[in-house]
Amino acid sequence: MAIIPGSRPYQSDQHQIWDHLKQAIATTSGFRRWQLDRSSQDTQVQDLSLDHQVKLYLRETLETLAY
Repeated sequence: MAIIPGSRPYQSDQHQIWDHLKQAIATTSGFRRWQLDRSSQDTQVQDLSLDHQVKLYLRETLETLAY
């Protein structure tokens, strides 16, 4: 697979954007409420990294909106 010149800074930018977005989502009342609801139902959610929790939250939120 060929390496595209300049792709590394782009990947770094994407990682940085995701980090900022993840932190912003984690501070919302909706995410905190979701964490409380999920932790009362499933204690394993607390063991997940913030990255995985945010991804799960977004997936569940989008699935709910799709209905």
